Amino acid sequence: MAASVANAGESEFSAGFAGELIRLFTLRRDVRHFRTDALPDGLIEELLGVACLSPSVGYSQPWRFVIVESARARGAVRASFVAANAAAAAGYEAGRSADYARLKLAGLDDAPCHVAVFAEPDPATGHGLGRQTMPETVAYSVVMAIHTLWLAARAAGVGVGWVSILDPQAVCAALDVPEQWRLIGYLCIGYPQERHETPELERRGWERAQPVEAVICRR
Repeated sequence: MAASVANAGESEFSAGFAGELIRLFTLRRDVRHFRTDALPDGLIEELLGVACLSPSVGYSQPWRFVIVESARARGAVRASFVAANAAAAAGYEAGRSADYARLKLAGLDDAPCHVAVFAEPDPATGHGLGRQTMPETVAYSVVMAIHTLWLAARAAGVGVGWVSILDPQAVCAALDVPEQWRLIGYLCIGYPQERHETPELERRGWERAQPVEAVICRR
């Protein structure tokens, strides 16, 4: 499939570049095991700059990034994760709960960089264009920025892990952000301890990749 997509139609990019781009998509991983090495100065700001190239509804650019550096704030986020993780484990039946307990679901302790990503729900930028009937497109735009950041990081040899097992209100309080901001993602960023072509949850038997035919329908 990759070769046919890379060679489809006319493009200002070479087939070789298109093939490498598909390989980048294929090798992007949700990283949980990080080295503690610091990232080079300026790299996270550079990656966030790339994230800001993402498309957004009405060109609203609603993403807001908080680089979380203080031990106090990180400790509060970790406490929220521990509580939410225990509650999530309790929600599974015995066999599944044991499988869940064996998963490493956060890199909060080791990742050198933490970034909380928020949406400004009603930004002045964009003047409301495109979001009157679907205001959720503001949040979708921020998700696009996270994905762009993820790919840019992977291309630079840096791993990203999305921690979603958190209480959003606790995170917002810990980071003292404006009341109207909505937490979209909490990211751990750093160099991965190891690289795999297969996603960790697939390697551990939690879930398998679905064939594309299973997610396409026609009307």
